[in-house]
Amino acid sequence: MQKIRHVFIFLLLLSSFIASAQFTVSGRIIDSATREPLSGASVFCQNTTVGTATNKQGEFSLQLKSGGYELIISYSGFQTKQLQISNADSKVPDIEMVKEEKSLGEVIIKSSNEVKDGWEKYGSFFLDHFIGATPNAAKCVLMNPEVLKFYFLKKSNKLRVLATEPLQLENKALGYNMRYQLDSFMYHYNTDINLYRGYCLYTEMEGNDSLKKAWYFNRRDAYYGSKLQFMRSYYDSTLTEDGFVIDLLDENNDTKFNRVTDVYDTLYYGALDSTGQVEIWYPRKFSVTYARKKPEPEYLKAFKLPKNVGTQTSYIQLTDGIAIKENGYFYEQKDWINQGYWSWKNLADQLPYDYTP
Repeated sequence: MQKIRHVFIFLLLLSSFIASAQFTVSGRIIDSATREPLSGASVFCQNTTVGTATNKQGEFSLQLKSGGYELIISYSGFQTKQLQISNADSKVPDIEMVKEEKSLGEVIIKSSNEVKDGWEKYGSFFLDHFIGATPNAAKCVLMNPEVLKFYFLKKSNKLRVLATEPLQLENKALGYNMRYQLDSFMYHYNTDINLYRGYCLYTEMEGNDSLKKAWYFNRRDAYYGSKLQFMRSYYDSTLTEDGFVIDLLDENNDTKFNRVTDVYDTLYYGALDSTGQVEIWYPRKFSVTYARKKPEPEYLKAFKLPKNVGTQTSYIQLTDGIAIKENGYFYEQKDWINQGYWSWKNLADQLPYDYTP
């Protein structure tokens, strides 16, 4: 009897812990002009597997793991809405949607910079820099390339890519279908840097036990050493234990990096507080090295590096400080610029914020 009682208490505590590690956010979507509810509006958390559609009353409810998210609301004929949420946001005020004066398709088609045979000229180049050129990217397929529009900006020597509809992708390496609302993609030829911004909803693929097992190991392999793990490790104060090392560019020598011996020094780090987030800031370019895995041969070949390189190194420039939430979500994401290894790991190797290894 005593043993049964102990088991019952353990299960009660466990269920309490699980409940505290999750939260539910709910709200209502309305037309800003008529104040009428919008039924069937798409509501999802960016870069997660969590999404829904509003009911007849324009209401929605999402159950989320503890952390931070960017809530994305879209409805045909209305401007897409973004809203940052976290554990503290169980009920959000009415979300007002504003009608678009022109559709994105109309705006795109009228641009004089469009390359008419853009897919033939730039399609493969775009896929290599958006989906990636990794082994996982080879198993990732863009299902609707016809929605892409390509623009070459001669004066600034940039390639810009927009989409008239959300991109539909199948990632057969990690077992996800992805619906990606591409805000914009920009490649800077002068600096060899590409930046893209959008909102992705992941859906688990269906498969037999053999496929699920392969996806399990592929996801785990993609996670360790990733930017997602780095963000969570910084939040948990486990960077060193998890195999990450940070070096900061020398103030007087732009070819030399110096080891940051205390990554939690207040010069670079703001500790966890009542906002449920930590903050990091580095005044110059810094490198992040993951010492527990070697880079893939494909990466070494692409970056013309020696075959004996034994660690994965990424270079980051912060245009401003960023805040990191428990699940690895960080903002503002536009303030983080990748080069090196993480710049090679694009959409095909990224995992949703609700993934746990």
